[in-house]
Amino acid sequence: MEYKVVSIKPVQVDGNAMQVAQDLENLIKKYHAEGWQYVRVESLKTWVPGDKGCFGFGATQGYYVENQMIVFTK
Repeated sequence: MEYKVVSIKPVQVDGNAMQVAQDLENLIKKYHAEGWQYVRVESLKTWVPGDKGCFGFGATQGYYVENQMIVFTK
């Protein structure tokens, strides 16, 4: 069994959930046409460490980034 994981770009559509759903459906259809079967959407949270700066000046806090991935199988 093969798997393919595709990252979903952040979507900004002014609260239009129908557009988000349509974009997701189009992506699923695209990969289905290539023989891939949709499995699920996964969220991956990643820690991005901060920077200590130079002698503490310009230091930044670490933060989390959440990425959405679509999983397909063949």
